[in-house]
Amino acid sequence: MIKKGIKLIKNGKRIDGRLAKQLRDMEMKIDVISTADGSAKVKFGNTIAIASVRGPRALFPRHLQESQTGILRCKYAMAPFSVDERKSPAPNRRSIEISKVTRLALGPTTFLEDFPKTVIDVFIEIIQADGSTRVAGINASSIALTSAGVPMRDLVSACSVGKINGTLVVDLNGEEDNNSEADVAFAILPSKDEVTLLQMDGLLTKDELIELLNLAKDSCKKICELQKGVLREKYKSE
Repeated sequence: MIKKGIKLIKNGKRIDGRLAKQLRDMEMKIDVISTADGSAKVKFGNTIAIASVRGPRALFPRHLQESQTGILRCKYAMAPFSVDERKSPAPNRRSIEISKVTRLALGPTTFLEDFPKTVIDVFIEIIQADGSTRVAGINASSIALTSAGVPMRDLVSACSVGKINGTLVVDLNGEEDNNSEADVAFAILPSKDEVTLLQMDGLLTKDELIELLNLAKDSCKKICELQKGVLREKYKSE
């Protein structure tokens, strides 16, 4: 709920000191979970997401298998300690919805048709939440899948954009997310310019939406360079 009268931008600066079109400091690591086939940790400011991948592997029971393709399953969850007040570990409508949109965002890049009767499981855990958790999870999942050796058409890069105090901004933090006039979650296959996720809450004019989508695309391409960089380091050292 928007708090009336709250000022999220003062003298051109946001509450965390950033400019309107400035991403938070980002960190990415891969192979952070030794028991997974692939894993990654992505940090956007104070938001931290960890993704682990298992598969492709045979899917059981057999009646769940698809004879012509593999199946991608995604599970998004927030740790009870990820927010200020303890969160219930039980799944809720929000986590179920984000699990679904994550699967839809990642689906177009995976060659599932090459792995019939199998499953690829992607598990996303938000261990610290300060806004934009779903896009942080998608970025982590993308490089975790790559690290697991899953054949992919492209990386998936994601970011949030929105409108606060009448100003269009990128990469919303938690306070901005909770008090925005509009927020948009966006994911793209960067080398193909193919959008795989577009969710919007709030109201925007057509011109504002077009500008935000352009900002989101530019931000995702910057994020993609970081994703590529951490993957290059992995294979450079092997």
